[in-house]
Amino acid sequence: MALKITVIGTGYLGATHAAAMAEMGFEVLGLDVVPEKVELLSSGRVPMYEPGLEELLAKHVAGIEGSTGRLRFTTSWEEVGAFGDVHFVCVNTPQKHGEYGCDMSYVDAAFASLAPVVRAGSLVVGKSTVPVGSAERLAGVLPEGVDLAWNPEFLREGFAVQDTLHPDRIVVGVPGDDGGRTEKLLREVYAAPIGEGSPLVVTDYPTAELVKTAANSFLATKISFINAMAEVCEAAGGDVVRLAEAIGHDERIGNKFLRAGIGFGGGCLPKDIRAFMARAGELGADQALTFLREIDSINMRRRGQMVEMAREALGGNSFLGRRVAVLGATFKPDSDDVRDSPALNVAGQIHLQGGQVTVYDPKGMENARKVFPTLGYADTALEAVRGADVVLHLTEWREFRELDPAELAAAVSSPVVLDGRNALDGERWRAAGWTYRAMGRPRA
Repeated sequence: MALKITVIGTGYLGATHAAAMAEMGFEVLGLDVVPEKVELLSSGRVPMYEPGLEELLAKHVAGIEGSTGRLRFTTSWEEVGAFGDVHFVCVNTPQKHGEYGCDMSYVDAAFASLAPVVRAGSLVVGKSTVPVGSAERLAGVLPEGVDLAWNPEFLREGFAVQDTLHPDRIVVGVPGDDGGRTEKLLREVYAAPIGEGSPLVVTDYPTAELVKTAANSFLATKISFINAMAEVCEAAGGDVVRLAEAIGHDERIGNKFLRAGIGFGGGCLPKDIRAFMARAGELGADQALTFLREIDSINMRRRGQMVEMAREALGGNSFLGRRVAVLGATFKPDSDDVRDSPALNVAGQIHLQGGQVTVYDPKGMENARKVFPTLGYADTALEAVRGADVVLHLTEWREFRELDPAELAAAVSSPVVLDGRNALDGERWRAAGWTYRAMGRPRA
């Protein structure tokens, strides 16, 4: 008999995982405690922008004409318990308010609700990013006869569907005393990507929990390293783009994530490295991760440096009454996510210092308005820059790279552009009459 899958928590991770499991041929039941979210997903729509996700969802949601009908959503824990052979827990683990540590309340609540209804012989699989040691504790919450595995997610916003269907690796932490039952079941769940060549890494609980935070910490370190080099280049008159190109040819380093700019943000990297530091401290290994404090500090410093670049571009005086156009609000392109967005943070800082800030983003406008309702917003890039004294490019959308600088030059008050992502063609903008500056690069 084919396995039946449930997905508990249908946010960004859960909705993607549920749709992908249906695409792999399983019958899937998604659960959320928010009725409005269940209603939205049941109509084949998603509460966030993620390329390809809504199309995949509509392909499988029951009740939609032409769908496979393999995917349904509910608010009933009893229905989930009766339905599922494998239960994926995909709830959020945000940073605690006022602390570095991870807020486990949603995960704990999910396990507490699932435990009384889960059937003996079924498998619970955690996918949420949790502090190391959590799986061992949560296994004790489940009734006898129900196994737990930990299967961290490695989704990149903008590529979540691809990363779920065709992962670059699958990591599973399994109990050591189950005779291989858990691994066998997970090999059945992930038979399609394993058959395509995705490696399956089987570990114990602590190692599986550490993989996600270790990977994010390494990525954050690489990003902050090149941003630190940008600071040195600015002081020494060097070119961080050429520097990154040169060191990226070293196969031990590689060229990915060596583009200097205003740093990383979003709902994962910042909170994950902070939670990692907090947990290391609890384990008595805080000295091992003290370098992450500097990584975090470099990252946050870049935002302030972009604000100062904008101030300098305006003559080094107050922002009061000056018009500033900001291209980008999301923390990265191909997403509508503005959580801890460097772009929106810079826009907000300038606004709070008296600047008249107008923001345009291809997908993040609605979410940006919720966070900073007092900023100005425009429907197009051209409208955003109209009358601007300086233009800031802060999110690396393809649309911005393809803008016509001559057309924009005719609309601004002063043709000055600051490239906070080192992604625009500086020569092309200068040829159109702009003063172009990028972080960590020579002025001309």
